[in-house]
Amino acid sequence: MKSKQESVSSFQMASLLLTFTTGSSVIFIPGQITNAAKNGAWISILISYLLGVMILAILIYLYKRAPELSWVGFMRKTAGPWVTSLLLIPLTFVIFWQLAAIVIEIGGFFKSTMMKDTPNSIIQGLFFLTVALTARAGIEVMARMFLLLLIFMYIFVMAVLLLASPLFHGEYLLPVIPDGFKPILYGAYISYGFPYAEIALFSLLLPFTRRKESGRLTKYLHLALFINCLTLVFSILCTIMVLGPMSGHLNYSLFQLARLISIQDILERVESVIGFSLIIGVYMKAAIVLFMITTLLSDWFNIKDSRLLTYPVALIGLLLSVSMYPDEITFFVDGYTMWTLIDHTAYVMPLLIIFVVALFRRKKGGTSSPTAASSSQNGKP
Repeated sequence: MKSKQESVSSFQMASLLLTFTTGSSVIFIPGQITNAAKNGAWISILISYLLGVMILAILIYLYKRAPELSWVGFMRKTAGPWVTSLLLIPLTFVIFWQLAAIVIEIGGFFKSTMMKDTPNSIIQGLFFLTVALTARAGIEVMARMFLLLLIFMYIFVMAVLLLASPLFHGEYLLPVIPDGFKPILYGAYISYGFPYAEIALFSLLLPFTRRKESGRLTKYLHLALFINCLTLVFSILCTIMVLGPMSGHLNYSLFQLARLISIQDILERVESVIGFSLIIGVYMKAAIVLFMITTLLSDWFNIKDSRLLTYPVALIGLLLSVSMYPDEITFFVDGYTMWTLIDHTAYVMPLLIIFVVALFRRKKGGTSSPTAASSSQNGKP
């Protein structure tokens, strides 16, 4: 087992989870879910949140069985090297696709709102460079820096929602289920894929938690996920109360809501605050995903220094981001119809398979914990 080079506290790990699940979803999700579920969009979030809670519970259970092993090391010990490779191949392809998709999202935002004449390749190239420099700094640096950025992002988002309160129309929230329960389930399908199915990727990061603080990890992670749920529900309710039926037909609905804020001709152009929140949210999530990929590949192929992979992985992500989709419409149609199915298959299914195998081996009296023989495995996080 390789020694850990970095570690973070349980509180910092929870802040990374909150950053990962909220960073871009708080801007992108309200409009998409409202378009699918209308006034019942907040119910869709609650349904998908419960599924996310179950994924997180499984994740924590598996981590606590062998906290000193990396996720790849745990998979090898539990299911064997061949099954591990079969599970990791689709996961690797999809996480590369997700990295590119995250940057495509921010590129589309810039092109449609702020920098309409700037080529996407320039925007995405500069974004990937910044993300690569951050991911290469390591998880300890990211955890400290992202906590501060997360606080700023929450302050900006909440400030905009409070400033928009004079525009609220409570009657826009009724009827709660205008078209039956089927649209609500479709909204839950979308929000399950983004962001809750993605929680499974934190199997790659949990081994970085300091061992002595693992006892508080469960409480902090569940609290972070609950805060994410409240944030999304509150954002959806506020956008519906301001924009009404239009909230489901506007991309970046929080950004559009901020454009309506004007206080005595003194406080205007508040949408720039939401734009900044989106930029830092997507930046943080992309850096975390890039770090996850380098961690996965270094554990899988026994590469001692995962930082060596940062720039090559970022370059691949950049090439994918400028070549995968011909336009933004194709990206949104593909992303919000196939995203959930792809994420569930590549991220959640391997987690469930390892969970079932681990339970089966425990009941059969096999290795009650993979810890016992971990010294021969690659436990590098």
